[in-house]
Formats: sequence, structure tokens, C-alpha cells
Amino acid sequence: MAKKGVILCVCQGTCPSFQQMNIFEVLNTLRREKLVDFVAIHPQLCADDGDTFFNVFLAGAKDSVEKLVVAGCDPNMQKKMFRDAFEATGFDKAKHTGVDIRNMTTEQAVEAIKKVL
Repeated sequence: MAKKGVILCVCQGTCPSFQQMNIFEVLNTLRREKLVDFVAIHPQLCADDGDTFFNVFLAGAKDSVEKLVVAGCDPNMQKKMFRDAFEATGFDKAKHTGVDIRNMTTEQAVEAIKKVL
């Protein structure tokens, strides 16, 4: 069965644009409401270790994930950042949806993610 999930990228957790939200509550709300099959947090997907994580994750997820939401920075920036990883792993980029949650409260971030799910 294909899965749907959310990865929250939080700009190291130190960026002022994430200070209004409780990142754990964002993901716990989605889990409790059974809107997704899995959630994850990464501190910085655009860093070298983020590239490694994303490539490993995508390689294992390409056949089992039907929708992957990455909540963090600008969706257009995400498409550019993740393009190589999608190509290298064979993960269908059409399964990826980016959502910008910077400068949002917990509740606003949850609603923004729900809209794209």
C-alpha cells in the first residue's frame, strides 16, 4: 500500500521564521488525525547531511510513497534543491509537494500542510 508522509525541514531550528510554532505539535496533529502514514523532522535538508538523508530516504521510498510533503522553505526552491536527488534515486518528482511554513504559528502551519495533503 502506498504511503503519504510529511518531512518538516526547520532551518536548523534556530531560524527566527520557525520560532512561533511548535514543530512537534505540527507533526503530532497530522499523526493524531491520521492524515499521513509517517512524519519526520530534519534540521536542514539543504546541507550536505540533508542531501545524504534525502537520497537514502528517497531510494527506499520510491516505490512505497505516493505523496511526500516537505514543509519548510519556498516550494520553488525545494524543486531546485531536490531535483538531483529525485533523478539520482528514481523518485517521481510529481509525488513531491512543497509547502512554505516559515513565519507561521503552529495552527497556521498545520492548516497549510492540510491544504496540500
